[in-house]
Amino acid sequence: MLFNSYEFILLFLPVSLFVYYRLISSNLSIALTWLVASSLLFYGWWNPTYLALLIASILFNYGLGLYLTRYSRRTALVFGIVANLSLLAYYKYTVFIVDNVNQILATNWNVGTIILPLAISFFTFQQITYLVDAYRSETHEYNFLHYCLFVTFFPQLIAGPIVHHKEMMPQFYNTKKLNQVYKNLSIGLTLFTLGLCKKVLLADTLAPYASEAFSATAAGVTLSFLEAWRGAMAYTFQLYFDFSGYTDMAIGLALMFGIRLPLNFNSPYKANNIIDFWRRWHMTLSRFLRDYVYIPLGGNRKSKSRRYSNILITMLIGGLWHGAAWTFIFWGFLHGTYIIINHLWRWLRLQAGLTLEATSKSGKFFSRLLTFLAIIVAWVFFRAESFDSAIIMLKGMSGEYGFILPETLQNKLGSVEHIVTAAGWQFGKLDYSNGLQDIFIMAIMTLVVWYLPNTQNILFENYSPNKSSIKWRPTMAWSIGLSFLFLLVTLRLSHISEFLYFQF
Repeated sequence: MLFNSYEFILLFLPVSLFVYYRLISSNLSIALTWLVASSLLFYGWWNPTYLALLIASILFNYGLGLYLTRYSRRTALVFGIVANLSLLAYYKYTVFIVDNVNQILATNWNVGTIILPLAISFFTFQQITYLVDAYRSETHEYNFLHYCLFVTFFPQLIAGPIVHHKEMMPQFYNTKKLNQVYKNLSIGLTLFTLGLCKKVLLADTLAPYASEAFSATAAGVTLSFLEAWRGAMAYTFQLYFDFSGYTDMAIGLALMFGIRLPLNFNSPYKANNIIDFWRRWHMTLSRFLRDYVYIPLGGNRKSKSRRYSNILITMLIGGLWHGAAWTFIFWGFLHGTYIIINHLWRWLRLQAGLTLEATSKSGKFFSRLLTFLAIIVAWVFFRAESFDSAIIMLKGMSGEYGFILPETLQNKLGSVEHIVTAAGWQFGKLDYSNGLQDIFIMAIMTLVVWYLPNTQNILFENYSPNKSSIKWRPTMAWSIGLSFLFLLVTLRLSHISEFLYFQF
């Protein structure tokens, strides 16, 4: 079941909310049982077969967690982590591994088709955090119902945020939230609506432009400068609005039930360097990789070379987590390399007696622009179906396949036409770009993600350190505006598309 579907918006959500609040005022345990049952129905709607897999994973990790809280045996923890990762590896990486072995050994092994269970990456990582926290005696869970809710809570089950047991469960026990039901419902519905708008009005609108360009390069078609940049930037914004929209919807849905999920996006394209980007993009995944991969590897406690190798290993694992393909691994390698370069640059600035960050407006703008361009280049490998496809796209973005303006502009530029042609631009037919119209759209998108406040800034006073002049208030004006947006977006749900992170 998708957040952006009629059955979820018009049936599942209102029924689950109504029954939950009817039950919680009289019996908390029954209300939580209802929430677990609703979450299992939500997950099983996609494919009931894999509901058994989710339940088996819960039973295994709950039992092992009980053991770790009592005995704290390192061998048991290692066994649990290996078991979880083995399950993930089977479904997500078996075909990838066998294909690569076949290429290396010239064999012809065939494992058939293995369908990736929905959300397996997220609920696997979430349960690994629980096992590690149980081993460290940082959390305890003796109630099976509560543990089921921790894993299956439907707003964040499919694509995060990845949460810790200790930051979630006390909120379910806290009945003080009943004093703020209407406030939570109004803010939650607002956030859900804004996230739905990001997904339907922005991400889904940009999706065809990205798909068209990357499908062309996958077929070996070369793209001109404008065509390539249109495709790369369309995907850059599609991915952002798709995943940011999902996160807004997840946080909003959780808030409707009185639960506050951790912030997962904080305007990542406003980052002035790549380190800052990873503090803003998919923040709960960054936290997981830092706490459960980077720090156990040694973090920055060793030599500089060891620190940089730890960064690179962590980002390679982050890339592999996103998908079973060399392009994803290379995307992780690129970001690991970016971070290492960023650290070296900061070290050089300190050696020169300068501050770590640019202080002038022009310096900040250049830093943000350079970071944004590096991110776009990395997204090309993230989206491309193969290295060849990515290289064709990057060559097009570099202008290797020509600089072509739409032929409709010819004879309309006056004296500027001679300057344009002298600079190497030509006039012709563009198959994968609308020319200046696309430049305008992408420029507007860039201004939106660079300068407009994000939804957390608008809705929460203390949710994010960034300030915003636009603040949500429970007023008639906000109600009318959001009602119009909600009506507009629900009328456009006839074509339902999955969220991009469902495939990861």
